[in-house]
Parts: sequence; C-alpha cells; structure tokens
Amino acid sequence: MFVHSTKIRVRYGETDQMGYMYYGNYAEFYEVGRVEMLRSLGLSYRGMEEFGVMMPVLELHTRYIKPARYDEEITVKVTVEKMPATRIVFKYELFNETGTLINTAETLLIFVNIQSGRPVMAPQYFLDKMQAFFD
Repeated sequence: MFVHSTKIRVRYGETDQMGYMYYGNYAEFYEVGRVEMLRSLGLSYRGMEEFGVMMPVLELHTRYIKPARYDEEITVKVTVEKMPATRIVFKYELFNETGTLINTAETLLIFVNIQSGRPVMAPQYFLDKMQAFFD
C-alpha cells in the first residue's frame, strides 16, 4: 500500500457565497493529490504521455462530510491499496486544519495507449516504482 499527503489552500475563487468550497472543485484537489503522489515517486503524467500512455478517469465517487472553507489549508491524503495493472484505484481523504475528516473519495483510472485508445498494462517503469510498496 502506498500513501502520500499534500496540502492545498482553498482559494476564494473556489468557494460559493457561503465561503464553502464549491462541490465540483473537490475533483481538482483529488487530481493535485494524485499528481503530487506520482511526483513523489519520480513519475509524471507528462512522462507517461511521452511514453505513449495516458490515464483517463473512468469513475469518481465522493462523499461530502463537512465543507472545506475559504483560506483553509486542506490535507489531501491519497492511498493506492492494490498494485496497478491496466487500472489503478486512488482513494482520498481530505482533512481540514483541525485534522477533521471532511471528504472521502475514490477514482478509478485506466492506462490507455494514446495512439490506439485501447487499454494497456501500466508501463513497466511505473510498476517498478510502485512495486516497493506492495512487497
């Protein structure tokens, strides 16, 4: 299992009139968490795209527990519980500044060959980086 956390501050433009983060913006926080998790392993979306592989999101499930508020620093905890193959599942937990769990989510992404648009196995270099967390 691999776990990584990153912090993001809620900006004014991401909130509604109540000062709560707009529900559609949570997906952007998940993406930042996912990108930073991969970056911590020396991986990137750009590198995979240069290798000929992209990772579109197939599913997103989310649960809103409490609102994220303007100017709060949110901790995005991302977990990968199973070794990826042609698919990878990311689980998210968002915590506010007091450490209170405010949101949970899960995304399912698939590895796709850019040229053919067909699912493929995760690139070997990607699997090699992830393997250390699943032995």
